[in-house]
Amino acid sequence: MISALICHAQQKTVTEKDVLLAMDKTASDLLKNSKANSVSIGIVKEGKTYTNHYGEIDKGKGNTANNNTVFEIASITKLFTGLLVTQAVLEKKISLDDDIRKYITGTYPNLEYQGTPITIRDLVSFKTAFNKDLPDTAELRKNFNDTSYLAFKKLDESYSREKFFADLKNIQLDTLPGTKFKYSNGSIQLTAHILENVYHKSYETLLKEKIFNKLGLNATQLNVSKDVIIANGYNAKNVLMPKLSDNLWGAAGYLKSSLGDLVKFISFELDTKNKIVAESQRNLYNSNTSWNGYIWDYIMVDNNGQNCRKHGGAFSTQNMMIVYPERKLGMSVIVNISDKNTSEELEKAIINLSTALLPKSDLPKEIYGYKLENDNVVFTYKHDKGLNPDLVKSVNIAGSFEGWNPRDKNYQMIKKNKDTYELSVPKSRFEKDKTHLFKFVINSAGWAEAPENAINKENGGDNNLILKI
Repeated sequence: MISALICHAQQKTVTEKDVLLAMDKTASDLLKNSKANSVSIGIVKEGKTYTNHYGEIDKGKGNTANNNTVFEIASITKLFTGLLVTQAVLEKKISLDDDIRKYITGTYPNLEYQGTPITIRDLVSFKTAFNKDLPDTAELRKNFNDTSYLAFKKLDESYSREKFFADLKNIQLDTLPGTKFKYSNGSIQLTAHILENVYHKSYETLLKEKIFNKLGLNATQLNVSKDVIIANGYNAKNVLMPKLSDNLWGAAGYLKSSLGDLVKFISFELDTKNKIVAESQRNLYNSNTSWNGYIWDYIMVDNNGQNCRKHGGAFSTQNMMIVYPERKLGMSVIVNISDKNTSEELEKAIINLSTALLPKSDLPKEIYGYKLENDNVVFTYKHDKGLNPDLVKSVNIAGSFEGWNPRDKNYQMIKKNKDTYELSVPKSRFEKDKTHLFKFVINSAGWAEAPENAINKENGGDNNLILKI
């Protein structure tokens, strides 16, 4: 068995035809698996933009979406809020380590835990330690069903800024700020209030001046004009769903945009030389695993380098966005259905699409990831030399032989040089004549895909690597 010590310097070129075929395949699978009527896909690859639309917005009407069709983008809105905070930090209007109460109208002695206040850094990382969301939807989520959207809609329509600040005074912190991730729409709405107090302008005005106008996002709006038609969307039973309501700032999920604008936004997010982009994606806590940057769902490192993900879900549409800055690849996939299984299908679709478009090894077929030496199995992982090795804090082997634990210290690899990791394991740990499965895991979060030239990988499934003694 030969060692997989050669880096992926030789790569197959992904052609425009490959991109278009991958889009068609992804859309076909997603229309079938998600039950959506419409799928819109936008891709930015090495500076070139590809968009296409499939199906129809309203079944039987033939009204296929286009690049100007306006969709609710829901929580993708949070990325825009994060960019506003990023600019405030770079302009030295605020500091990441500032107590948020410095910028909140009113007095809030409750917004600290044992004397430790919530900072701006905590706020944009979903680590405020709020014990509940604002508005509090915990009870509604306990008994979620096909008609729950009506209760959520009613709550949003009746929830005012006055009620928000009253509830904010009753928030209790359940742990030390900055230590525990907890997704919170209320914390992002509070962020918009802070931005308004910092700049003395409305959140909507800040969006226009600092993002929309600069990036040419002409279709992206917070409060759309009456002549703008927002695309319809449905649930799994093909029932027409209502649009979102928001009487607060709209900072957590009220934006509407088009695919044409979203690919412009993706192009911006791929420009790592831009100081705003670099700061917005930065590892704010110097985490050794994944992180959130400025209000991303999560940012992690895998065998394709850093990648950033954000999901947006309205009552009627869902959108998944992912960018690989080091690979100059980003994409957005929108479906006009929102159901309990939609996000899972979107996740599968965008990962499959990424896999099809990311670089492929053009090396000869070989056993990848390990070699047998005397009484040992020597595992080797080599990070692509074209990627930033400083982002790799650790590499672990996770497999069927140790319970698929990406944090198992017994299988943490040893760094040999800036991009190569090895671990020698006695053969005795592996049952003979049995097929063992494994993957390399970067920073305990990024599960590396087996390369194209690996002959010891599963066909289908999770494409795990195969080890057999």
